[in-house]
Amino acid sequence: MRTVKTLLAGDHFVRNELLAEALSALPDVRFDFREITLPWPLTPYGRVAEVDEASDAEDELIAALPGVEVAVTQMGPFTERVLESAPELRFLVCCRGGPVNVNVPAATKRGVVVASTPGRNAVAAAEHAVALMMGALRKLPQLQRTLEQGEWRSDLYAYDECGSELEGATVGLIGYGAIGSRVARVMLAFGAHVVVVDPVLDPTNPPDGIEVVDLDELLTRSDVVSLHARLTDDTRGMIGADQLARMRPGGVLVNTARGGLLDYEATVDALESGQLGAAAFDVFPAEPLPEGSRLLTAPNVVMTPHLAGATRQTAQRAGSIAAEAVAAYLAGRDPIGIKR
Repeated sequence: MRTVKTLLAGDHFVRNELLAEALSALPDVRFDFREITLPWPLTPYGRVAEVDEASDAEDELIAALPGVEVAVTQMGPFTERVLESAPELRFLVCCRGGPVNVNVPAATKRGVVVASTPGRNAVAAAEHAVALMMGALRKLPQLQRTLEQGEWRSDLYAYDECGSELEGATVGLIGYGAIGSRVARVMLAFGAHVVVVDPVLDPTNPPDGIEVVDLDELLTRSDVVSLHARLTDDTRGMIGADQLARMRPGGVLVNTARGGLLDYEATVDALESGQLGAAAFDVFPAEPLPEGSRLLTAPNVVMTPHLAGATRQTAQRAGSIAAEAVAAYLAGRDPIGIKR
């Protein structure tokens, strides 16, 4: 039976015991675990050297990596400096949708295969997007505040004050990946009409129940627009003042993808003018929100602090997908989420 020296660099969400349990279930291999616990999410992540969204723990990784062949982490900063200190490292799994905290070119140059765990938080993020959408449509935060302030606002039953339903609404989804496709299924179950923008979809052969359109048509037709695209050079700032002006007056905008997709200043302008009826956000251009952000006083906004993927099942799923990737590596197959 082969023994594999393995570093588990988990944190307080994707915990080392979850990773060890998933890996230990693999047949015909014994793991010699070395463990360090990174401080996220008790300490926010940030940029570390040349990588993004990482815990500031280069020195801890450097001390733990000698002799290690396989490493599994979520927020570990695998910078060029860290990789230089790990000559025996051959396989690295980043327990995220993509290895933003890994210098992939530097790893590849040193013969380290890098994989990720795509889809680990798809269920959680899709459910959270739906929750935010419904909260915005039905004005739930505002209603709760009235009770907290000792009020019983039956006047909010008035036609001009009450919310809207999803049944019969047109919901536009920008992105139809693992998360967007799940949101689409929920919207169809609610009785909404779903239109989608995604460059990989063929408008002449759409998935069952949805309509594939271009961005302008989606914006002009949708009662609710929800962002599920990846942040790339092409998608950065894709929704700005011009796009918001094309939306139906009083429409709802939801962003649980990445803050860089959206011009938030233009969004607040649209909320204040009434062009947007409501908005819901889990991601922001700067995290945490800076003091004095206009979002904190904008009308009809539902916000959560980048927690869409925060479920216990997400953490467990990260471990199981990482174990599948390690099994593929040990068998000489390309792992899931491989990056070259």
